[in-house]
Amino acid sequence: MSLLIGAAMLVAVFATSMISGIFGMAGGLILLGIFLLILPVGTAIAVQGIIQLIANGSRAFFSRAYIDWRVLGIMTLGLLTAAAILFIVRYTPDLATVCITIGLLPILLWIPQSWLALDASKPHHAFICGLLGGGINLAVGVAGPTIDMFFIRTPMDRRTIIATKAAAQVVNHAGKIIFYWNATMVLAPGEWAAVALAAPFAIAGTSAGHWVLQHLTDANFKRWTRLIVTAIGIFYLTRGILLVI
Repeated sequence: MSLLIGAAMLVAVFATSMISGIFGMAGGLILLGIFLLILPVGTAIAVQGIIQLIANGSRAFFSRAYIDWRVLGIMTLGLLTAAAILFIVRYTPDLATVCITIGLLPILLWIPQSWLALDASKPHHAFICGLLGGGINLAVGVAGPTIDMFFIRTPMDRRTIIATKAAAQVVNHAGKIIFYWNATMVLAPGEWAAVALAAPFAIAGTSAGHWVLQHLTDANFKRWTRLIVTAIGIFYLTRGILLVI
C-alpha cells in the first residue's frame, strides 16, 4: 500500500466515521465501497468490519446511557441464527452480487409505514431485525438500510436509535470479522499497520459526528438519512450492473 493510498484511507476512515456518528449508518457503506476498489471482496468486508467495529464501539461507548439492552439482546439472537445458516451453506461473496444487493437496500427505507410497520422495540421485530440485518451484514458487508427500517419508524428518539444501532453493529461487525478472518491472511504487514493506524481516526470521526448529532432535530435526522443512503445505493447498483454486463 503506497503512502498516498494510506493517507487517503485515513481521511476516508475519519470522514465515514463522522457520517456514521451523525446518522448511525451510511459511513460504513462508503468505506466498504472504497475498500472494494483495492482489496478482494472477502478481505474488504473483513477490513471494513475491523474499522467499523472500532468506530461503532466508540459510538456505542459515547452513547451508552441510551442503549436499549433488551432490544440489543434479542437482535443478537437473530444474528447468531443467521450466522449459523450462512456457515452451514458455506456462503462465499462475489463483487457483483455484493454491489447489486447493497444498491437495492435503500429501497427499504422508502416503503410506506402503512405497508410494513416495523418497530425494533417489539421483541419479535427485534429478532427479525437481527436475523435479516445480521445475515445481510455477513453476506455483503453492510446492512444499514435493513436495520434502519426497523428503527426509522420506532418511537425511540434519535439518541436511543443511534446508541442501540451502534451496539448492534458492534456485535454484527465482530461476527463479520470472525466469518471472513481467513480472507485477511492476504494482507501484508504494512497493510495491517495502516488498519491499526486508522483506529484513532475512526474514534475521532465518531466523536465529531456525535457532536453534530446533538444539534440535529429528529425530523432532519430521519430525512437526511434516507436521502444520503439512497444516493450511495444508486452508486453501488450502477457499479454492480456494470460488472454484470
